[in-house]
Amino acid sequence: MSPRRTAHTAARPASSPRRQWFKASAVAIALTAAALSCGVAYAADTIKIGLVTALSGQSARAGEALTRGMTIAIDEINASGGVLGGRKLELVRRDDEGNPAKGVLAARELIYKDKVAVLFGGLDTPVSMAIVPLANHEKVPFMDPWAAGTQITHNGAKPNYAFRVSAVDELVDVAMVAHAQQAFGAKKLGLILVNNPWGQSNEKGIVAALAAKGMKPAGIEKFEATDVDVTPQLGRLKAAGADTLLMVGNVGPSAQVVKSLDRMGWQVPIVSHWGPAGGRFTELAGPNAKNVHFVQTYSFFGANTPVSTRVVAELKAKYPDIKSTDDITPAVGVANAYDAMRLSALAIDKAGSTDGDAIRKGYYAIDRYDGLIKTYVHPFSEQQPDALSASDYVWAQFIDNRIVPVSAAGGQMASK
Repeated sequence: MSPRRTAHTAARPASSPRRQWFKASAVAIALTAAALSCGVAYAADTIKIGLVTALSGQSARAGEALTRGMTIAIDEINASGGVLGGRKLELVRRDDEGNPAKGVLAARELIYKDKVAVLFGGLDTPVSMAIVPLANHEKVPFMDPWAAGTQITHNGAKPNYAFRVSAVDELVDVAMVAHAQQAFGAKKLGLILVNNPWGQSNEKGIVAALAAKGMKPAGIEKFEATDVDVTPQLGRLKAAGADTLLMVGNVGPSAQVVKSLDRMGWQVPIVSHWGPAGGRFTELAGPNAKNVHFVQTYSFFGANTPVSTRVVAELKAKYPDIKSTDDITPAVGVANAYDAMRLSALAIDKAGSTDGDAIRKGYYAIDRYDGLIKTYVHPFSEQQPDALSASDYVWAQFIDNRIVPVSAAGGQMASK
């Protein structure tokens, strides 16, 4: 700046009170306009819902089922006016590839970058268990629509931000023992379990369920998720006199158990957790895949309800590959995710905001919801973060690549 301009500026008289008043008024008007503009934009902002799940690999079909269930629910919610007085929901997905480390990285991105209001977990118990401490620390509600590890929701945190609309290992384990006895007259149960936290969770639960009946396992064998032959473990169970196998493993490892039994020529009933339902089990396991009975939380084969009729129609309209209920597979992925998303929307509305702690309390404030799986009455509390109970479980098997219910007597396909 030149000396001349500086001198001229220094000589300028101070602004008059009238001029200062006009300047202040202009600033106030501008700030008010900006605030109103931000308020309008805020009201129109979507509320992001995150999903971390397997979108590739052997369990990709289950990840797609979760996506479809959530998408149908979100479409319905948005069509009826959204939440919080008109804000729309938006689904943001990340692929965890079934890897806990990748799952945590994906969760961090959804929490810190995408600012999701609720984070949905995916398929694998080890992945979900790795994510839950992060969700609790950051006070972001974590909704589990698949992984069954008991410790996911019963994790000891206070407050606990983990909720679930899915099966729970300790309840499934009791049901597995009961079904083995009822369907196959089992007296000596052999355990064949994946060697990871999910397998460990079920080992504890099954041993406890057997002890409650005055029984012990005929044997307990483990396999790695990457094993392509488990005949040594199965051979030891056969030698121990096992007359029925209780199996816990996801799609690929469970298929290897069936193929190893084929190589051994051992025809033994298998009662499984729901891992086989998560992907290409019949393709990988071969014709004896049909001999495996596995737990489910829902089946579209049964009496229709207004909700199921509507959801099936919406799935057919949105996804060209769905021609009938046969094509909605795995049904539990769609059903669990659909109900979990509708319940989460209710929690957000109950919260009156997207604040994580308010949404956590919003889940507790849900009084009733007529869902796809069932009518939920006060589904969540601080003592009970799981919305489904053992009475909501059904048993199924693969028939002609379809997941259909089995009868408790003899393991035959249900007549429906």
